[in-house]
Amino acid sequence: MRTSRDALLSGRLWLRQPARGEGYRVNADALLLAHFAARGREGRARARVAMDLGAGVGAVALALLHHGVAARALLVEADADLADLARENVRDNGFDDAAEVTLGDALEVATLHAGAIDLLVCNPPYAAPGRGRAPSPAIAGARVGDVERFVRASRVACRVGGRACFVYPAAELVTLVAALRAAGLEPKRVRAVHPRRDAPARVVLVDAAPGKPGGLAVEAPLYEHGDDEDAREARALLAGTELDAPPVTPRARAVGRARSRTQRAR
Repeated sequence: MRTSRDALLSGRLWLRQPARGEGYRVNADALLLAHFAARGREGRARARVAMDLGAGVGAVALALLHHGVAARALLVEADADLADLARENVRDNGFDDAAEVTLGDALEVATLHAGAIDLLVCNPPYAAPGRGRAPSPAIAGARVGDVERFVRASRVACRVGGRACFVYPAAELVTLVAALRAAGLEPKRVRAVHPRRDAPARVVLVDAAPGKPGGLAVEAPLYEHGDDEDAREARALLAGTELDAPPVTPRARAVGRARSRTQRAR
């Protein structure tokens, strides 16, 4: 398999990953998930142990370690080639003592760490086997699979008081929520990510916890593109600087747009 070495978070991290056309490559969703999980820990002690289920080459877990969200990370990946790349990325980014990569099935590995994980992150497959048009074999492993199995694994691994964060296609949100509730996880935070202000949500970010229904916070949407105020948070997030600044609130966006209109009028 041909690979490429690419910068993440404006060069704060470097990842070896499949070259274009060779397999699933890291995209913005990994950083969206890491950022969302990190925001959920604000005001709390950093997680002692985080777990990344379906870790791929390690982007989400390494971003969490880079931002100091977790003291230690366990990366679980079923594809041997991707697991090898994840180990290389852990080493090359200096996290040998803080991260461990395990090759294996998500549920089987989660069972070995039952009730021990403070923070779990997961970008699960979203296409059921045999449903819709089959993706190329190079990326089928990342897109096709049993989301319910990943969700069950998340519930098994989470300790009491732990959280499990997911990124999932917005059009399939009902499927994810149904799987969460069937496994005993209840959504507590949800944030929709839109390409632009006038476009439907592309993905949703969901933070779930073991427990009873209720207490759901629907956060302000995140816009990936648009004017300076709309897209400022997304640009900073992808650059790796957003966690150093307060999130952009709806009121701040409105004030920023008003200032822009005033300046143009002048």
